[in-house]
Amino acid sequence: MSYGQQGGPPSQWDPWKPNSQQPWNSGGDSQTPDWAALAQASETRNKRRRLLFIGGGVVATVAIGTAVAMAVVSANGSDKASGNPSNVPASGSIPSSSATAPSFAPTSAPPPLDPKEFISSKAKDTAPLSAETLFPGTQLTMGSTVYKKGATADTKNCASAAGGSLPKVLTADKCTRLLRVTYTKGGVAVTVGVAVFDSEAQATKAKGQADNKSLVQALAGKGVKPFCNSATCRTTTNSYGRYAYFTTTGFTSGKDVTKTDTQAFKAGDDLAEFTFRQIRRRGEAQASAAAAG
Repeated sequence: MSYGQQGGPPSQWDPWKPNSQQPWNSGGDSQTPDWAALAQASETRNKRRRLLFIGGGVVATVAIGTAVAMAVVSANGSDKASGNPSNVPASGSIPSSSATAPSFAPTSAPPPLDPKEFISSKAKDTAPLSAETLFPGTQLTMGSTVYKKGATADTKNCASAAGGSLPKVLTADKCTRLLRVTYTKGGVAVTVGVAVFDSEAQATKAKGQADNKSLVQALAGKGVKPFCNSATCRTTTNSYGRYAYFTTTGFTSGKDVTKTDTQAFKAGDDLAEFTFRQIRRRGEAQASAAAAG
């Protein structure tokens, strides 16, 4: 006698198949269960359930990953192009476009001192002054040209060391001191005269009133022969701060200076430039000392 459907193979119990028959022990009492078969069937059910749980977890993970990917695409899509991300939480720390710009405390560093201020008035221009401090050493170099230093002079009677129309100008504008120095190069001699005033305004006025007949007297001595006593010489006039400065250039041979005498013109221009630099350095030195003190 066999168990199963007629005309087919013996029926096997399948716990997942409806109307299937449980197997029973073929030996002994027909009502006694086959415990080995039941245990095997139970293990089969547990394995299938675990497989279903694992499969479900994979599906859930894939679904979550898909949702995250969609969120990333959304965040990097049109919202990014508009400059307003829609996925930033309300409590985010990104400042809005209307956020107030940061403010900074004003700096406590003082503005740099202007060197010219220290040579523009008697009150601030207090450093020692003499022909030797303004024109130190025994020579000077401008470019590749070396000029030898001659005699120096210093007087408070400005008009006494000037010539032509300059004495009147210096007196009217209240010149307080006139410093002179002579430099030579070959047969050319240049006397520089620096007129000192109490204010920049007075020096500027003296510069404006001087003309082509205004000159400082040529200073000879200390190896330099007299020059420009009767010959035609070249003169220049300028000012910086409370100082007006002049040059008188001539030949120690006594000949006249003409417009073609480039050596004489160059010497006068070099000495005028050097004088300007020395006056400016005086202001710079006093400004640096004041800033450091």
